[in-house]
Amino acid sequence: MTHDSLDATYFDSIYAESDDPWHFATSAYEAQKYAATIEMLGPGRYARGLEIGCSIGVLSRMLADRCNELISVDISARALERARERCADRANVRFELATVPTTFPAGPFDLIVLSEVGYYWSDADLSLARTHIAAAGSRGTVALVHYLPKVDDYVRDGDAVHESFLRDERFERRRAMREDLYRIDILAIR
Repeated sequence: MTHDSLDATYFDSIYAESDDPWHFATSAYEAQKYAATIEMLGPGRYARGLEIGCSIGVLSRMLADRCNELISVDISARALERARERCADRANVRFELATVPTTFPAGPFDLIVLSEVGYYWSDADLSLARTHIAAAGSRGTVALVHYLPKVDDYVRDGDAVHESFLRDERFERRRAMREDLYRIDILAIR
């Protein structure tokens, strides 16, 4: 059975019901996951980062503190409005409406963050995303962060997203952590 990527209509309907449908700004679970993500990046700064699927910008604020320049993209214009408001005091962040991987910001990036997005993509789109990420982040770092339990609406679970990157010879795992509900893999692009 072929599963299509979830499109803007899906996300527009979710954000029409709530400005923070996944409780990114208020959940202790999300706060802990974001802190773990930043910690897993290790020390140092990045010259130019890309955040794919920034939603309402909670993680964007944290990434902005680690990047000289951060491009944060999302498929939902409504989510981007919230993200721009949340990060209005972060001059180094630029928000763009983009349907990744169909459209992909121009690299190079030395950090690419794919958090809670890969399981929305079809097999073809996940493959295309890996190709774009490898090309745009040559010799850079990729942070993968995904929820693990299967969600009926999603194309795949988080483990399947991470395993697709780990099977791809263009990526090499540097660090990993696994909790009950999510996993983080920090990859180097070869």
